[in-house]
Amino acid sequence: MFTGLVEEVGELKSIRRQGEAMVLTLHAAKVLEGIQLGDSISVNGVCLTVISFDSRSFSVDVMPETYRQTTLHALSQGDSVNLERAMQAGGRFGGHIVQGHVDGTGRIAGRTRDANAVVFTIDLDDREQLRHILPKGSITIDGISLTVVGTTDTAFTISIIPHTLAETALQHRQTGDKVNIECDIIGKYVDHLLHFKGRSEGSGASASKSALTEQYLAEHGFI
Repeated sequence: MFTGLVEEVGELKSIRRQGEAMVLTLHAAKVLEGIQLGDSISVNGVCLTVISFDSRSFSVDVMPETYRQTTLHALSQGDSVNLERAMQAGGRFGGHIVQGHVDGTGRIAGRTRDANAVVFTIDLDDREQLRHILPKGSITIDGISLTVVGTTDTAFTISIIPHTLAETALQHRQTGDKVNIECDIIGKYVDHLLHFKGRSEGSGASASKSALTEQYLAEHGFI
């Protein structure tokens, strides 16, 4: 589990491709402190496993599913990436619950100044994800824990303070660039519980819908 607070910006040293599988080797410093084989590190918001490392870099496997569902396949040697180690028990929880399990991708449709902040407008590749994105809610963009400013029928906006922009690879992103998106896990679970229909044991028919409804949640003060 991660918090969405990027620890450092690393550099992609090399890519070894085999079809839709890849091994990425990344230059880093801070995330190498105490690193061990099998550790989880978030790379642009994608939870990946360390398969080798030395004093200046580490390598991770990218499987075909991750290749297809994230922006990692579009990386090139020399690109900057956001890095975060998995959260330690007892550490400060400065962001929000981030799994590193990317829900989909989006494209930066606009980048504008608002006093000291920069406002990004992001069009979703899959607009169904908007059901999990709400104003003032949490969202993860390329591994960065951010707050949603507003939404439309096709997009959402986020506002970035100077410190976050300067300390992450988002400073290099421009209109047209694609980003990884992970929606708030709490919203996804609530939506799943409200709409999931399981299968009756021993048959192919769907079981009855859960008694947990939007009306029930409202009546009991949950929403």
